[in-house]
Amino acid sequence: MGNVYAAGSPGGQPVTSPDSGVPLPPVTAPIPGGGGPGARPRPTGTATDVTKVPEHSLAKENHPGPFEELHKTCKDLFPMPFEGAKVVFNKPLSSHFHISHTVAMSSLTPPGYRFGCTYVGSKEFGTNTIGTNTPELQTFPVLIGEVDPGGSLNAQIIHQLTPNIRSKFIAQFKKAKLSDYQASADYKGSDYTASIDIGNISLINESGIAVGHYLQNITKTCCLGAELVYQYGKDVPRGQIGALSLAGRYTGDKWQASLSVSPQTGHLNTCYYQNAGDGVQIGVELETSLRMQQSTATLGYQYDVSRANLSFKGSLDTNWCVGGVLEKKLDPIGCTLALSGYANHAKEGYKFGIGLLLG
Repeated sequence: MGNVYAAGSPGGQPVTSPDSGVPLPPVTAPIPGGGGPGARPRPTGTATDVTKVPEHSLAKENHPGPFEELHKTCKDLFPMPFEGAKVVFNKPLSSHFHISHTVAMSSLTPPGYRFGCTYVGSKEFGTNTIGTNTPELQTFPVLIGEVDPGGSLNAQIIHQLTPNIRSKFIAQFKKAKLSDYQASADYKGSDYTASIDIGNISLINESGIAVGHYLQNITKTCCLGAELVYQYGKDVPRGQIGALSLAGRYTGDKWQASLSVSPQTGHLNTCYYQNAGDGVQIGVELETSLRMQQSTATLGYQYDVSRANLSFKGSLDTNWCVGGVLEKKLDPIGCTLALSGYANHAKEGYKFGIGLLLG
């Protein structure tokens, strides 16, 4: 089922490491396709498939997956509300080349038209998708691009160099100049994953950021890992900063609990996921900053009605923010309708959206 609310321009705003609290370089559009790079991709800026975890059990493999997906099972349940109106048209030109057209109208983000395209090569690798025990054939390299009439360009290159090494490069151009970039490499061992990311390294400005990840399976149900973030630059306190985070995850038959903590920054992130069956999935996340003396708890849930081709995601947090996204596939028209709503009762802020995915 399409995911229209995810069809937005990333905006290039700096994000923060969920485990250390240290700002990371901007990341552009997510990898299209419900199964990861190379698995029936959709063009950048178009709808992605709603993530559905099998109801019988969670995967218990010898491989823990990448560190950045430590809390993914829980966080995938939280909706991504959007504001305004959006229409996305997908058109496959061949088995290797797809294009998309997106028209958006919003008071929060710049409205207008965006053109996206995706190219998928012919080099095939068989991998297991995180959260399932079913092998999936993926194809590389994957080239993704999105451009707007103002000349802003977001681009990604994902390639599986060997069965164990995957690389990714993300770049963002504004007014024909490179504004942000990020490069990463993941090594998949027999029961561990090691990754390294670098972003916005500049010899002229003497600034940049580097992140190292390691995640090791202790048993089939338990994994432990660490993240090391190093950032330097003129705008960084004392010229440089580093933060170490420790993390762990335990997976049961129909539930999963994960924890990450950074002693230097005082940042704590815990997640719990439960598959309740009958299309119902529930997740709870607690984020705590000891330095800021703040904590936020969020309850998210997803309800899928496969017979009606309908999916709903909702969330409620302790800041009195409520959000939800309803998606309905309209047969036999072959399009997907999305309705979105978000309310911040504490600040009296509200936004609503409607989206339509064609193709």
